Amino acid sequence: MTTSIVSLRRVTRLYRTRDIEVPALVDASLEVAAGEFVAIVGPSGSGKTTLMNVVGCLDRPTSGTCAIDGTDVATLDDDGLARLRSHTIGFVFQSFNLLPRTTALENVATPLLYQGVGRRDRRARAARVLDRLGLSDRIHHEPPELSGGQQQRVAIARALVTEPALILADEPTGNLDSHTGADMLALLRELNREGVTIVMITHDPLVAASASRQVHIADGRLVA
Repeated sequence: MTTSIVSLRRVTRLYRTRDIEVPALVDASLEVAAGEFVAIVGPSGSGKTTLMNVVGCLDRPTSGTCAIDGTDVATLDDDGLARLRSHTIGFVFQSFNLLPRTTALENVATPLLYQGVGRRDRRARAARVLDRLGLSDRIHHEPPELSGGQQQRVAIARALVTEPALILADEPTGNLDSHTGADMLALLRELNREGVTIVMITHDPLVAASASRQVHIADGRLVA
């Protein structure tokens, strides 16, 4: 039986503005199996960000159920959600979100600090992942000393270092030129072939074509 890493069942997320309820996500159901590469595709304002926040355990559904790697998020308090994010989900952001004035090695090692991993082991694990992504000669460089593509590889290394069940990539090529973006998508495909589960959020159909499955979202509804 295939294990679901993401399981959303009739998830709705409402936001209240004064006396008006605004539905950002409506009755959304989604299953992502271990080893899949799924693209969530939709224009600005379609609900992609809300869906990402729910799957990433950064926001809770108003109704419905959300289970990540078999854990129902409704059973967790805020500390439990933080632990689930730390151990189960690796995030890759459009804007890289690297720590300034901090080397690539320390950027990648940082998530392990929150897991209580000792400094020597943190640095060794970070160095191995950076080497895997072709950045062994850049481990002591800070973000301004790296190209956009190298910064995004550091961000992916940071997402991988905790060996998460799921990589959640939000517009991972959005700040890259077309050539570097193509290289980044090739890297994500390679990681997926090695068994990494990836959910990618994008507005670009050409980027979405890199995934093995596409799920479309419009007006807060999944319309796969």
